Amino acid sequence: MTEFVDFNLKLAVIEELMYGEDPKLAPWSLEESLAAQGFSGDLWEYSFDNFPDQVVPEARAYFESLELPADLLAEVEQLNFDGGCQVYFECCPHWDGESDQFDVHSLDDLRHLPGLKRVICADLLEPHLQDVLRSGGIELVS
Repeated sequence: MTEFVDFNLKLAVIEELMYGEDPKLAPWSLEESLAAQGFSGDLWEYSFDNFPDQVVPEARAYFESLELPADLLAEVEQLNFDGGCQVYFECCPHWDGESDQFDVHSLDDLRHLPGLKRVICADLLEPHLQDVLRSGGIELVS
């Protein structure tokens, strides 16, 4: 299994592979997962009341344990850090896209993405991370 140093970078990869324009993985739904466990309440309220500023534990457990094989990772050509990505909603339904909860802090995991060519909403990354991407020949799109 490919280990990721930065959970938030892994989420960006999952966004592309699971919810992107050409998904390679079946989408996962927090709401459906909780419903299968008997939950029938309001998902936004559940998230807001129980896990402020946190990823819902069921989502964290699912995404952390999700195996991403090297051949699939090699197909990732772009990452999107927009606050409106579906993966963030699955992790934290009440997240408003404004806090730093899903900020990427390390690009050590780029070694898993040999085909990466572009990063969308790169302006949301810290300048030193943007510099790392530029030095690797990756196009930064604001």
